[in-house]
Amino acid sequence: MIMKKKLNCILLVDDDESCNEFHQIIIEKVGCAEKVEVANDGEEALAFLRSSINGIHPKPDLVFLDINMPGMNGWEFLEEYKKMEGEINAKIVVMLTTSLNPNDKIRAEETGCVDGFRSKFLTIKDVNELLLEFFPE
Repeated sequence: MIMKKKLNCILLVDDDESCNEFHQIIIEKVGCAEKVEVANDGEEALAFLRSSINGIHPKPDLVFLDINMPGMNGWEFLEEYKKMEGEINAKIVVMLTTSLNPNDKIRAEETGCVDGFRSKFLTIKDVNELLLEFFPE
């Protein structure tokens, strides 16, 4: 699928460097984003979201968020994320996990700020399905 208009920014939040590299390659193959930013944990992701250039926050269109990370994990990130102002928040948050615990999916849905839940590793098909679901043209 080739998007007519690329997403401005996708933020990957994961402590696994190889996972981030793999997901960057998949996103580049799909050709759906102008840039991909990486944060290694929840704290880095919050710092990125709160940052600004000329008073403008980066506001990614899509965040892929891991659950299990050292430091600030995905759940702790979401607690802080919910407190942030709207101009900082991303449009869509999708949790990515290797967890097979069905309670994680339920918990993600109950946060009120998670739009999707996928197993790692993303495939081209996964990215295309998410784009169709959340960014229909």
